[in-house]
Amino acid sequence: MRLGLSVLFLSLTKSCWCAPQQTCHPGDELLGRCSNNAFEEKPTCSELNLGYCNDMEYSRTMFPNILGHQNRFEAESGAEYLLLSVIHGLLNGECSPEIRLLGCSVVASPCQNDKLIKPCRSTCEALRKDCIHAFEAIEMAWPYFLDCDRFFASDQEGCFDPLVGLRARQELAMSSLSPEEPSTIIQFTYTSNTQMYSLLKRTAAKCSHIANVYSIGRSTEGRDLLVIEFTNNPGQHELLEPEIKLVGNMHGNEVLGRQLLLYLAQYLCSEYNLGNQRIQALINTTRIHILASMNPDGYELAASEVEDNNDPELSNQEGHLLNGWTNGRTNAQNIDLNRNFPDLTSVFYRNRRSRHYRIDHIPIPDAYWFGKVAPETYAVMKWIRSLPFVQSASLHGGELVISYPFDFSRHPQEERMFSPTPDEQVLKQLARTYADAHTTMSNNDTERCGASFYRTRGIINGALWYSFAGGMSDFNYLHTNCLEITVELGCDKFPSEAELYPEWKRNKEALLSFMESVHRGIKGVVKDVDGNGIKGATISVRGIRKDVTTAEDGDYWRLLNPGTHIMTATAKGFSRVSKRVHLPHNMNRAGRVDFVLEKVPVEPDIDDHLFPTVDTWDRFDPYNQFERYTEPDVGEGAIEREEKPWWWNYFSQSGISPPHWLLRNV
Repeated sequence: MRLGLSVLFLSLTKSCWCAPQQTCHPGDELLGRCSNNAFEEKPTCSELNLGYCNDMEYSRTMFPNILGHQNRFEAESGAEYLLLSVIHGLLNGECSPEIRLLGCSVVASPCQNDKLIKPCRSTCEALRKDCIHAFEAIEMAWPYFLDCDRFFASDQEGCFDPLVGLRARQELAMSSLSPEEPSTIIQFTYTSNTQMYSLLKRTAAKCSHIANVYSIGRSTEGRDLLVIEFTNNPGQHELLEPEIKLVGNMHGNEVLGRQLLLYLAQYLCSEYNLGNQRIQALINTTRIHILASMNPDGYELAASEVEDNNDPELSNQEGHLLNGWTNGRTNAQNIDLNRNFPDLTSVFYRNRRSRHYRIDHIPIPDAYWFGKVAPETYAVMKWIRSLPFVQSASLHGGELVISYPFDFSRHPQEERMFSPTPDEQVLKQLARTYADAHTTMSNNDTERCGASFYRTRGIINGALWYSFAGGMSDFNYLHTNCLEITVELGCDKFPSEAELYPEWKRNKEALLSFMESVHRGIKGVVKDVDGNGIKGATISVRGIRKDVTTAEDGDYWRLLNPGTHIMTATAKGFSRVSKRVHLPHNMNRAGRVDFVLEKVPVEPDIDDHLFPTVDTWDRFDPYNQFERYTEPDVGEGAIEREEKPWWWNYFSQSGISPPHWLLRNV
């Protein structure tokens, strides 16, 4: 239906998407038979009788109107009125009825004392800002007759606000809610990819002072991987403000996490504006990034099969249960994204007995790039590397439990073996935070979903549950400072819409508590004696063989449980400083520990004279297998450079001659 309306409307607008032209011949005008200046006909007010505009706050209008329509028949026949009749379907109900009311105020402006009153420019500009994304989502330009500069007037000129009545009715409805009812109103339905993008952009527009939407890349089929961030200063990192990320829909058929994160985005925006002190404190002190769908292509497939199964003509109907466990799980290349990250856990296991081997910021082996890397994986890796994330949660479905790294067993032959990280206690506490705040995850009911984990109260080490390599959580831990847990939200991967609101109630407090938990442990700044922040300084904790490094301005965050810790800060070319820190059990925010390092002569290191190592942390996509596809084509008259094969840089940088069988193909 929607596609048919779009095609019909666009076909009409190609020929008539402009103001009607006056066609009076100059001779006829001289004879007084007609006039090219409609406003010389001294029009008078008449009854407003346009079906789609009869709910306006006024009852009289005037023709000719602002657009030049001479009478009601011309107005009803115009493309402008046609658009108003189908706008609700075109935009999937977004910005409705606001767009229709604004359009009616142009097509049929109010008339008073035989004088036409233009709608207010400020109303038009505000609505355009809030709703332009809805038109962009269907690749349609903002309608010409809603040009705020052309057809609207300023407050000083005298104008009419066509939305004033709608706002008054909405405020009355809100004031009639009892105190027990939620003040934030969310529609608990599934959203298509197009609706998801529009919802995120609309939410960011409503809360532009605390929210921002950005894309980290595109899926295999070209869909945006859209992130919405919440902070009191959107778009940039602030000193000592921790950054947290929430990722949903990594497996396309595990959809509950996607919906919960969309509801969370709306909740944060609305509650902040309503003055919820808890939400305001969270957003004012934290930078929150929400990627609702990491696998929109997989979701498209999973959702389409569910829709097909609701077709009454199909004989085998199971509703949302049809999808099962596999349809749409992978991306469009049939790659399981949670098996597609670099296997740094094996690298860690091979080197863990080496005394001087660092297990933080393990570089991506060059061999990884010889395999198949999904665009979604590539985009998320770049994102993870680009921001100083402190903690993260990846939302999945199929069980009711929280798992935490390592996900890959320390003995590959053992499918289920306890495989802790050096941060076992901290990660366990992160998992405990979510599970305990969930309404059922940690209880001892043996009949519920997730009952097999009741002895551990809803949490488990990932490799002890089942082992797999190439997971996102292990990659976060070993390649960056970020600690990530995996949240399995329930046994039904694609629950019915009736379950969405109950699931939101079960998980809302858990999501909020998890985000607030980033404010534990230690934070601080590492500076030189001149007060300049030192980027890349190392913060180590005695007894935990996993360091964190400082961000661009020298700030750091180290999640720690209560107790006494010996912390050491160091950087190349600077002194080493240690401090003894005590974190009491009743501390509800991160302690502040700064370090000042003095410059010292750099001692020669034998490693500096060895053959340069190929695998370093800064090497990412070293053969440009992805970036090269974004390079512009050679234009006319330009000199076309000889195309080198993707492996050329590897041998060039390593100083090793490529084998003859490769050279024969160059």
